[in-house]
Amino acid sequence: MDVKRNADAVIFDLDGTLTDTEKYYKIAWPEALRYFGYDPDPDISLELRSLGRPFAPLKFKEWFGDGFDYDAVREYRKKLVAAMIEKNGIPLKPGAKEILEWLKQEGIITALATANDLKRTAGYLEKIGLSGYFDRIICADMVKLGKPAPDIYAHAVQKLGLSPDRCFAVEDSPNGVKSAYAAGCKVIMVPDLTEPDEELKKLLCARVSSLIEIKKLL
Repeated sequence: MDVKRNADAVIFDLDGTLTDTEKYYKIAWPEALRYFGYDPDPDISLELRSLGRPFAPLKFKEWFGDGFDYDAVREYRKKLVAAMIEKNGIPLKPGAKEILEWLKQEGIITALATANDLKRTAGYLEKIGLSGYFDRIICADMVKLGKPAPDIYAHAVQKLGLSPDRCFAVEDSPNGVKSAYAAGCKVIMVPDLTEPDEELKKLLCARVSSLIEIKKLL
């Protein structure tokens, strides 16, 4: 019997979803801010997960004033994260390669929608051996607005030639969930540093504990 799937494609976020790298940003953002003389909340990075332009610069100005030099602080943060990756590598989330391999074997379209730029994304995927798993790679520098705006997921769906309601979006962060939901995708959350609150739960079609659990939703 031919059983129709619940979705024709799965679109993944990268940091915190496929790779266990949000812990690096959790350390690097406060350290970068302290380097420039600021006294940040130690959990400041939680609000910054997947937060793209122009939202991230505006958020920092809200916190630290109009004179905040976002580009300078971000560049220093990038150096800190690069040093951590050089030392410790880019760890994969449990089940990351397994679910991508399964999707490939099943012939299910797989894409990536990440807040990183294309150059960094390509380098990361090469390092962790995931370059050959995606039919499309959509990055922040390909769209006008970053997450939580819907642009990146809307662009991914368009490039895949699919209706958004036939696409699962797999996310770990509130900003990513909001972006995918606003684009019309069915959102699966695999929590990383925090669980979804009651408002975020309303945007989800599923919350799973690990990537491999996605199998049962397709």
